[in-house]
Amino acid sequence: MGRAVMVGRGPTGARVLVLSILIILTTEDCRAQKGDGCGPTVLGPSSGTLSSLGYPGTYPNNTVCEWEISVPHGSRVHFHFAELDIEDSDCQVNYLRLYNGIGLERSEIVKYCGLGLRVGQLIESSTHQVTVQFMSGTHHSGRGFYLSYSTTQHTDLITCLDKGADFPEAEFSKYCPAGCLTSTEEISGTVPNGYRESSPVCVAAVHAGVVSNAVGGRISVVSSKGIPHYEATLANNVSSTGGTLSDSLFTFRTNGCSGTLGLESGGVADTQLSASSVWEWSVGQQSVWAPSGARLKKAGLPWASAQSDLKQWLQVDLKREKRITGITTTGSTLREYRYYVSAYRVQHSNDGQQWLSYREANSTQDKIFQGNINYLHEVRNNFLPPIEARFVRIHPTLWHQRIALKLELVGCQILAKPVPRVFDPYRHTPPSMGTKRPPHFGQTTHPPDIRNTTMPPHTDVALAAVLVPVLFMVLTALILTVVCAWHCRSRKKSSDGTYDLPHWDRTDWWKSMKQLLPSKMVETEDSVRYSEVGRLGRGAVPRLHAEPADYAEPLVSGVTTLGARSTFKPDEGPDPGYTDPDLYDAPISQDVYHAYAEPLPATGSEYATPIVVDMGCHPSSGGSTLNQPSTVCSFMGAGPPSLLTRTDSGRSGRTAYDTPKNATGQATPPEDQTYQVPQRNTQKPKGKS
Repeated sequence: MGRAVMVGRGPTGARVLVLSILIILTTEDCRAQKGDGCGPTVLGPSSGTLSSLGYPGTYPNNTVCEWEISVPHGSRVHFHFAELDIEDSDCQVNYLRLYNGIGLERSEIVKYCGLGLRVGQLIESSTHQVTVQFMSGTHHSGRGFYLSYSTTQHTDLITCLDKGADFPEAEFSKYCPAGCLTSTEEISGTVPNGYRESSPVCVAAVHAGVVSNAVGGRISVVSSKGIPHYEATLANNVSSTGGTLSDSLFTFRTNGCSGTLGLESGGVADTQLSASSVWEWSVGQQSVWAPSGARLKKAGLPWASAQSDLKQWLQVDLKREKRITGITTTGSTLREYRYYVSAYRVQHSNDGQQWLSYREANSTQDKIFQGNINYLHEVRNNFLPPIEARFVRIHPTLWHQRIALKLELVGCQILAKPVPRVFDPYRHTPPSMGTKRPPHFGQTTHPPDIRNTTMPPHTDVALAAVLVPVLFMVLTALILTVVCAWHCRSRKKSSDGTYDLPHWDRTDWWKSMKQLLPSKMVETEDSVRYSEVGRLGRGAVPRLHAEPADYAEPLVSGVTTLGARSTFKPDEGPDPGYTDPDLYDAPISQDVYHAYAEPLPATGSEYATPIVVDMGCHPSSGGSTLNQPSTVCSFMGAGPPSLLTRTDSGRSGRTAYDTPKNATGQATPPEDQTYQVPQRNTQKPKGKS
């Protein structure tokens, strides 16, 4: 208590403000409020919130209040008005005034009065100390004022009344002042689902545990599509209400250190839970309300102390030091035993011997956390700043009927601090052999930020995953197209000048293979009829017909017949003894025998080289007009080929060769042989054509 100053107002004189009592309260850090007209106020070291008495209702008559604010040296202060509604027209009795400095040396910055004023710009001081003065006389209306302040380095300062709908950006970052719980505005929603767009952003940030009401801080907000219903919860002394469907919502990006630490999941063993005392009272088959029951969402009995006093505690041993950012508690959750803890303190230790009580920043008092308001619903509280400890103790300070508790701790692993390495130029480090090292149990990575938007995948990875298969398919299709085009072109070239034979008969390899195949496999093929050749003349190309051949198949691989579609090359020029220039009836010279061979390709000679192969050395049957030995073994390329003929043309249904005849139709000696055009088994008279 500093000093009290009593100020009187004379009996006469209009518009003279009479202050009844002015109480001056001072503090060590030069942040103080004095007077009887001060409303809910939080004066933080770098930000805060001020309001008139009774806000948002009408402020009382004949009151005064002054706030003295100091920020660190080298900084200045700026103000952001949320509401300014003071009844006066000339600012003589009711007004709000801002000053540079404190005490007698202060100088006025600005003076405001009027109903429904809107001050959009930030009001900035010229020093690190300011004074805010509010005076009220007799009036009938007006809600007073509500404003925020911060150091000038936070140029994006907002007020405690700014709502999510006031910011059209999909993502934005703002600075929230300390003391926004002085606002009476309601919020709807919770983390991680998000908050309704009509909720004040800074109040929701306190509820979410993003900033502390005592200090304030920066928030990163993400807007997204709304949901049909918003949950009502209690967290950090803020009660959210259930909300209906909205067009949009917002939530906060966090540092990600918000995972559970093992009580609910069983990562913390029963031996890691201990308590000051345990209540032993039979409930069915269970009689002990042990610390092992103090696990959130676990069915059954919770932990309950034997006595209900301020000496009771519940302890959790995490086995190693961890960063603890929050705690969630509930009551007994048993309908017949509605016990719960409504307030508690938190202590922490690294060795289990030296204990520290948790306090908020810039506070000298132990923080009292608001606990449960019933036996069933969960209540969350966040540690800002976080606790880094191995042991945590919960000390109940208020309870309903009996101390009973279930809980879960929220946080994450502490990142291992890098150990500095001294470079030794004389020390040789062997190269790594690719062996795996055991993981460092103290190391962890932060979980991803909690956001209500869907992030696109990495562009490079997704593009590569699509392009590689597409390029492979395109390359394969291109290669197949080239191969097919080349194949079609080859077929077209090979078919030019042929005699309409099937494609497999035009290829050289098939011609060679047919000479080596047994006759039974070749008999099924179509033969070409040459009965019309003699009528076409020397220069005409005969039209081949796919009919059975009139000639025997060649002696190939032990077969006694000649190949299908065989031809022979006639002698050059007609014989003088013949008037018909037919090349098939022309005489041939002595000791030269023509066999029937396959036609050559279109690019070669018209007739193929005679081929006669008797691989089996078969004996000739019947009388031979050629007087050859009974057995003929002839191979291609071994000299002049010999021809084994058969004159018994009427013995079988197969095609045979007639005996060579002269011009008069009589048989001629072997030295002067000729062959007629092959005849079918049914012999018809044949004349010269």
